[in-house]
Amino acid sequence: MSTSDATHLALYRQMVLIRRFEEEAARAYSQGKIGGFLHLYIGQEPIAVGAVAALQPDDYVITTYRDHGLALARGMTPRAAMAELFGKVTGCSKGLGGSMHFFDAEHHMLGGYGIVGGHIPIAAGTAFASKYREEKRVSMCFFGEGAVSIGDFHEGLSLAALWKLPIVFVCENNEYAMGTPLSRELSVEDVSTKALGYGMARDRFFADHVLTVRDRLAEAIERARELSEPTLVEIRTYRFRGHSMSDPGKYRTPEELEERKKRDAVLRSRADLEAAGMGADVEAAEKEIEDIVADAVRFAEESPEPGPGVARSDNV
Repeated sequence: MSTSDATHLALYRQMVLIRRFEEEAARAYSQGKIGGFLHLYIGQEPIAVGAVAALQPDDYVITTYRDHGLALARGMTPRAAMAELFGKVTGCSKGLGGSMHFFDAEHHMLGGYGIVGGHIPIAAGTAFASKYREEKRVSMCFFGEGAVSIGDFHEGLSLAALWKLPIVFVCENNEYAMGTPLSRELSVEDVSTKALGYGMARDRFFADHVLTVRDRLAEAIERARELSEPTLVEIRTYRFRGHSMSDPGKYRTPEELEERKKRDAVLRSRADLEAAGMGADVEAAEKEIEDIVADAVRFAEESPEPGPGVARSDNV
């Protein structure tokens, strides 16, 4: 796969779009414009962007309630995403789902799911459908390390291995689940070793660079597409905000957070592109994104709320 500066710039642009979208969502939440829960993707952007860069447009993706980043990377418009957070009828789920239930059939983004790990068997079912129809589609299922010790995780992996399904399971290990450190959460820190119990291929790496994520996931995607075999991939990452907007994140020190921010993959890509002489292109992309996100907020504020008619079966 090409690692040209132009490609890298495009991936950087997507990461910055997610970062700025999430920052403005946090601002709107603090202003009372967004209700309910709000789980931000800040710090984990290279995973969604790198994964989508390795997938085909008609592949399926399914994820947890921390779903804004994947939805935007997959092609959902910032307007539809922000309007959903605002509970407006112009949102991707007509304002009925909110932050945790993004859905975009056009881009084969089959949902954010609010139940921890509950979507993993559903993703296995999606992969089963692709195999049954003899399609060359791959399903990619994202979840956090907090989901790997519950029954749905094991059921999904067991069936995927037994039936040799074209699926890639991606554990976004952000080291704290809801707020519990790995040392108190898992008896074996290496999540990828769980694949061994199912005779499944595995991989494990850090999301230090978006191109690394893209290239490593491409291997698992090819295995699923060409051999119809599943893979469990653990990607170590780090979120820069709390579990949700209601979480002050006091279970980690400010020093730890600042140290991890020095490894921010978004800043690393920016530095790489500037070193390649693309500083002006980077600044132009960032300015464009500022305008796009500001437009999304205005659109959400001005959009109407859903009325009773939106619940009709032909509207849902």
